[in-house]
Amino acid sequence: MTTVSAGQRTRTRRITFLVALAVFAQESTWNFYESQVPPLLREHLTSAAVVGLLMGMDNLLGIFIQPWIGNRSDRTRTSWGRRMPYLVVGMPIAAALFVLIPHSAASLPLLIVVLFSYALVANTFKPIAEALVPDFIAPERRSRANAVVKIASSVTAIVAALISIFLVDHHLSLAFAIPAIIMLISIGVLAATVRDNRSPAYQAAVAESEEEHGAERTEPRVRDTFVEILKDTDRSRLLLLLAILLFGSAWAASRSLITPYGMEALDMSRGSAGGLTLPSGVAFILAAYPAAVLAERYGRLRVMAVGMTVFAGAMVLGTLIRTPTGATVALCLAAAGATCFLVNAVVVLWNLAPSARVFGTYAGLYTVGWAGGGFLGPAVVGGMVDITGWPLMLIDIALVAALSIIVVARIGVLQRRTALTLAK
Repeated sequence: MTTVSAGQRTRTRRITFLVALAVFAQESTWNFYESQVPPLLREHLTSAAVVGLLMGMDNLLGIFIQPWIGNRSDRTRTSWGRRMPYLVVGMPIAAALFVLIPHSAASLPLLIVVLFSYALVANTFKPIAEALVPDFIAPERRSRANAVVKIASSVTAIVAALISIFLVDHHLSLAFAIPAIIMLISIGVLAATVRDNRSPAYQAAVAESEEEHGAERTEPRVRDTFVEILKDTDRSRLLLLLAILLFGSAWAASRSLITPYGMEALDMSRGSAGGLTLPSGVAFILAAYPAAVLAERYGRLRVMAVGMTVFAGAMVLGTLIRTPTGATVALCLAAAGATCFLVNAVVVLWNLAPSARVFGTYAGLYTVGWAGGGFLGPAVVGGMVDITGWPLMLIDIALVAALSIIVVARIGVLQRRTALTLAK
């Protein structure tokens, strides 16, 4: 019995590492994109709102693409599985387009076309890697597995910050090439090691479909899943998607606009401002696993609310101490607080899914909420900055985060009422 348990733990750790590598592969370009594309746009544009709007373009595409591709992968059946084919095709194409970004920067129309093309391709596989977590990992271990995945994602933020500090000011094309190379190496390892047709969720989905529909198997569509959530008298899933949208807005604004904030409000160079997030990446890594453990002990919603409150408070602190050091400390505290949400929110949503057949769709719905926030957040906060000025940008972000805290608190109330009703 002990041998079997040890073997299961080894397999869980192995697949957790490989899923983390899949997310690392895609985030290696996204983090650098968020850091260094805004300055390229500001060479042609003066409005922070317009820059924020263009930075949110990839998230707008994701709103339409990601739930469809997540559902499409749920319905895919190949000898390689239902997720890996999309990753192996999409990632190399996205890497090639990413390399082209600095070479197109001299012309605003050409730059926008390249950014649009990269965002279009990258969005086709963005939710796929995350869906591998519930495919392979049991519900009770998903927070810890997702913590490891988020740590991998945060490492790419550190890599992006280091590239910004050492290369951006003097070797911009090389700086964009390095994340693309990282993506190609990572997907090479994944292609050689992962076959997700062996995952418990894939096998359960196949068995469930065959049992229910036999030869005329039909799979749930995105529309069916979303209508079911809307009609559910328990509003927890719908409110959770709203919370993801709101907090995603605050988080995206704090990442997409931090480089121009450092340049405008703190009088920093472009490269130094791009490196403001480096220490916060370390803080994220240190906080991720404890956030998962605390969530298992005290409840995911409670830990999420506390972490979001820390995030908002850190934004206020950064405004009061408006120096590069103050901004760095504030971003570290904010990253540690945000970890509580980022590690646990998608796990709550996965665990509310009614079937293994819709894990990809639910991953897509999560990324729709997050992408929607990524689209709205920089634009809304950018618009607030146009009114209040760059020095108050962090306060603007805190106000958006406060709305998400209210929604999560409401979900907690609903969950407690449901628990009391079931107890009676």
